[in-house]
Amino acid sequence: MRFFAVGCLAVARLLELDNEIINVNGGAIALGHSVGATGVRIVVTLLHEMKRRGASLGLASLCVVGEQGGTLILEQK
Repeated sequence: MRFFAVGCLAVARLLELDNEIINVNGGAIALGHSVGATGVRIVVTLLHEMKRRGASLGLASLCVVGEQGGTLILEQK
């Protein structure tokens, strides 16, 4: 069970996002959650997916213990 799936689904619905562009390779559990390298794994996966799709913009976010989080927007030209 994805612990944060409810939040992701709620935000996607609220912002009317296309489900085809959200977690396209599954979440952390599907990709093998490596606690020490979660952020790196998310960014590298995003870069590969942007290249595969020919996307110029990509967004990655993650939560951190203690009610913190981070978001990264990548642009390639």
